[in-house]
Amino acid sequence: MAAKILVVEDNPAFQRLLTLALTEAGYDVIVANDGAEGLQKARQHRPQLMILDIMLPGMDGYEVCRYVRSDPQIAHLPILMLTAKAGPRDEQEGFQAGADDYLTKPVNLSELMQRIQSLLFFARA
Repeated sequence: MAAKILVVEDNPAFQRLLTLALTEAGYDVIVANDGAEGLQKARQHRPQLMILDIMLPGMDGYEVCRYVRSDPQIAHLPILMLTAKAGPRDEQEGFQAGADDYLTKPVNLSELMQRIQSLLFFARA
């Protein structure tokens, strides 16, 4: 059975690119356009991984990450932050919010796939 990955991304073009790449890699993809929708879909669909942008309308990715970590139903969900925020403080804030990994855009798709495989493997361990 293919792993379900929730992509929380508000940029339609990047959302399509990620969906295509992940689908071609054999993953089932669920998409959310903002943080609130991402939380709702995480609870509803129980994905094995969340790819989370930081700059989202409404609640930002840091806040989404903190909500996930505080919700016993989905607190175990691995979170990979994928964002244009490339500063060391941004990355530090991401990890403090509860992210398991952090990548910046533009992203090398090969590296992204390796990080996804690693997060999924260690989530099962």
